[in-house]
Amino acid sequence: MAKKLNRDRNTEEAVKVILDNVAETGDEALQTYTEKFDGESVSNFRLEAERIEAAYAAADPKLVESLNVMATRLNAWHEQELPSDIELVEANVTRRQRFVPVDSVGIYVPGGAASYPSTVLMNAIPARVAGVKRIVMVTPITGLTKEVLTAAKIAGVDEIYTVGGAQAIAALTFGTETIQPVDLIVGPGNRFVAEAKRQVYGIVGIDSVAGPSEVVIIADDSAHPDRIAADLLAQAEHDADAVCIAFVPTREMKEAVDAELERRLSQLPREEIARAAMKNGGVIVLPLSEAVNQANRLAPEHLELAVRDPLELAKSIRHAGMIFLGHETPETLGDYVAGTNHVLPTSGTARFASGLSARTFLRSQTMLEANAAGLAELAEAAKTVARVEGLEAHAQAIEVRESL
Repeated sequence: MAKKLNRDRNTEEAVKVILDNVAETGDEALQTYTEKFDGESVSNFRLEAERIEAAYAAADPKLVESLNVMATRLNAWHEQELPSDIELVEANVTRRQRFVPVDSVGIYVPGGAASYPSTVLMNAIPARVAGVKRIVMVTPITGLTKEVLTAAKIAGVDEIYTVGGAQAIAALTFGTETIQPVDLIVGPGNRFVAEAKRQVYGIVGIDSVAGPSEVVIIADDSAHPDRIAADLLAQAEHDADAVCIAFVPTREMKEAVDAELERRLSQLPREEIARAAMKNGGVIVLPLSEAVNQANRLAPEHLELAVRDPLELAKSIRHAGMIFLGHETPETLGDYVAGTNHVLPTSGTARFASGLSARTFLRSQTMLEANAAGLAELAEAAKTVARVEGLEAHAQAIEVRESL
């Protein structure tokens, strides 16, 4: 949520060294860093198609079915996001705007202890819907699970490289002997991946520099303490740095939520992580109007409105990555199978940024066409402004056409 810029200078410098090394020595640097950070010796980073097919064939049928549900719903949603081209004819001048997909996208999928097939679908499907021709996936060799590869198969991603960390971002940016560079990089990662994306922005595009996961819940007296606690912990188990806050109307509800949190925490497999995250937020007693003010100030990634009339209250929300309306809409639905995208702005950036969409992968191109009559009608105004700005050649570029 809204925080002061607090860059880790050690991380910043370490990432810069990695980026420079990969830019200079390509695959050699990737091999060195893979051995150093992942403890694996890799000579060929491109994953064979047979590995993808084998993983898909070995996947749990229930998972395949669930991922297909997710993919179908994401496709339907992102197709609705595609903008229409524009054409406006006025005063013998035609203005047009069209939307063109980027040529290539790199998707970063985190590795480590967990497996994230949902990350593959959430990033690849809107890119595919937008019309991106080349979609590349990079993931640490430690994250190469059959679940992730199954999601890649479903999303139609077959160019996969077993490289992770800042070095993967460098490879996608500068290219190596094995990996051709891309135009846009998307996907979450640890602080080294996030810092690498920040440093290469401008050479390539990026979706965002993502921070830890966040949820704010605004409750009234109709809310259920057990549901509030469960939804807080659904975010808290992501990361010890996650921020999880519930605004409740009474001391009695706070005590009930706190008790339920403790009961549920003791049963969670990721109890230590979730318990650490809950120290970053907690349950706070506030009147509804003040809770709304605080939510707008925080601009959270996820905002749940656990109130009687959530749609009415949503009219007062200006800043949130995504709003979840009512008691039956847990944030978990948005994470997986609702069909909306779970890649959302964090760290208060919902004040000016939007979540990942098909539009993320599009560029607008504007076109202008004038005939002689249109030029004549606008010439005097154009020359006047050009000469006020001291740009005589601009004015003369109009006049040379008037004299014909």
